[in-house]
Amino acid sequence: MKAIPALLCLLGATVLLSGCFPKRDLAGMPGIGAITVTRGTDGSYVAIPPDCNTLLQPSGISSVNNPQPGIAFGCATLTNLSAQIADPRDLVAPDSYAGQQADTAGSAVTRYRQDKVIELKKTTSTSKTGSGN
Repeated sequence: MKAIPALLCLLGATVLLSGCFPKRDLAGMPGIGAITVTRGTDGSYVAIPPDCNTLLQPSGISSVNNPQPGIAFGCATLTNLSAQIADPRDLVAPDSYAGQQADTAGSAVTRYRQDKVIELKKTTSTSKTGSGN
């Protein structure tokens, strides 16, 4: 029975102390709008990652005696995302997705349950694309 008051005391102290710690303000975090889309010289759309210097935020633990460098939160994520976008036009004018037809999806599940799965077609590509050539 001694454990219950100790547990309640610990729980109360945790609740009281939780207000002492600063809460992280996520209002300054960059969104997808930090990636800009421009047209290249050939007319194609190009996704440009943000300039990390514009996203630089001062460190929350920096002091006069212990200066800490600022951090560009989200810069690496947005830079990687801009490099992975297949069609940058989707950021400018996205197409709406109509979704999967329910009867098509239902028939696939039925075939799976009845062990009548349709095998994938054995096809190969004759052209190579991308930068991994």
